[in-house]
Amino acid sequence: MLRKLSEAIRKKPIIGWGLFLAVMVGVFLLGLLAASITERRAEIATLFNNKKVDIQGIEARNEIWGENYPREYETWKKTQNMDFKSKHLGNMPEDILESRPEMVVLWAGYAFSQDYSAPRGHMHAIEDITNTLRTGCPENPGDGPQPATCWTCKSPDVPRMMNEMGIENFYKAKWGDLGAEIVNPIGCADCHDPVTMNLTITRPSLIQAFERQGKDVKNATMQEMRSLVCAQCHVEYYFKGDGKELTFPWDEGMTVEKMEEYYDKAEFSDWTHALSRAPMLKAQHPDYETFLMGPHAQRGLSCADCHMPYKAEGGIKYSDHQIMSPLKNIAGTCQTCHKDSEEQLRNYVYEYQDKALETRDRIETELAKTHIMAKAAWDKGATDAQMKKSLDLIRQAQWRWDFSVASHGASFHAPVETQRILAHSLDRTMQAQIELQKVLFAQGVVDVPMPDISSKDKAQAYIGLDMKTLKDNKKKWIETVVPKWIEKAKENKRLIAER
Repeated sequence: MLRKLSEAIRKKPIIGWGLFLAVMVGVFLLGLLAASITERRAEIATLFNNKKVDIQGIEARNEIWGENYPREYETWKKTQNMDFKSKHLGNMPEDILESRPEMVVLWAGYAFSQDYSAPRGHMHAIEDITNTLRTGCPENPGDGPQPATCWTCKSPDVPRMMNEMGIENFYKAKWGDLGAEIVNPIGCADCHDPVTMNLTITRPSLIQAFERQGKDVKNATMQEMRSLVCAQCHVEYYFKGDGKELTFPWDEGMTVEKMEEYYDKAEFSDWTHALSRAPMLKAQHPDYETFLMGPHAQRGLSCADCHMPYKAEGGIKYSDHQIMSPLKNIAGTCQTCHKDSEEQLRNYVYEYQDKALETRDRIETELAKTHIMAKAAWDKGATDAQMKKSLDLIRQAQWRWDFSVASHGASFHAPVETQRILAHSLDRTMQAQIELQKVLFAQGVVDVPMPDISSKDKAQAYIGLDMKTLKDNKKKWIETVVPKWIEKAKENKRLIAER
């Protein structure tokens, strides 16, 4: 072949010149590529080696990290934005109890019946937990109602305080006791090692949950870590024992049934329902567990792939730290894998959500009615033995409903599994009603009048909440106690940003 090429060049020298030019262009382009790679590596190395601040230990102030990593920091600050609304939620404030008042009845006797709002961005974490009615108005050391464990997922000050106090002492303290210490919202130190910038686990509960399963988080791959840092907080958990130790109920498995089995063996309940007297479970936000059961996780994607897509600026590639719904940036998230149009992809998501929420709404209506029927049975003199089967079914039904609705994005993360869980919730709800009808009939009751719970205010009045007093007390507390926390935090150089 070389002889033929040589003969062709001899006969037509222009072919040789053409080949020569092609080779030269190829060499030139390869040189440019090599130079570009070298330049980009140099930029990254310069960025890492010429850090402005030497961060050692647990540095909770996100602004300090921002001096070294301004691109990531600037995108993180955008988590304070409240400018996105999809068909179902977004990052805007929204009173969920106002739009779905049956939830007030479902949580009767529990603090969520007082106040439950849609989640906002990470920068609002401290503000939202401070302002919610659920944390009460603690003024003095040791005041309740909530333990310090409630702070666990809200701030990089948490691992700092765990290190200073000891983990057990942290959990045993009261939430209000640490108001002047836990002041920086979810940020850099929650997920990154300050020296290497590698992803790291800072919450002991995740490490312990894996250890009980015979696993070591240290063996996780980089891709797995891009979900596990989220799994420190976006999971189902409970406060174990008198020490209020944050615990993930994964010992039996991570499905809704396996976690229920764990709780049943421990004879655990979050509270006793004020109307039905059922021993209830309150799901938190089992996002990681639900995600694992969906198609994206099963294809090897991580949380960060969709919620923290890569961005490029000059020669630097970095993760967008404005963690929020991928629907805000379909071109940078969904369309990196899917070739459908933005409209098609958005509609796929809405279709999954609409179908799941149709079942969810039916459950909330029927389950609220079930609690009210149970109250009527107790009021008519029903016995514990007569009520046991109904109460067991109520507990099971509400656990499945809550597991589905408390998980942010469950209807998209795992649409088939979420529909299955919701279907089982509705089934148990209707079974509970049948059992209650038997009890009521035995007491001579053929009809239970339903109260008007068509609004949040009416539902809260029905379950006996004095919302005016609760709101007035909270407003006064925010105006008098919280400023003292902030002032003390600034004096101790725990806080830089204004709140």
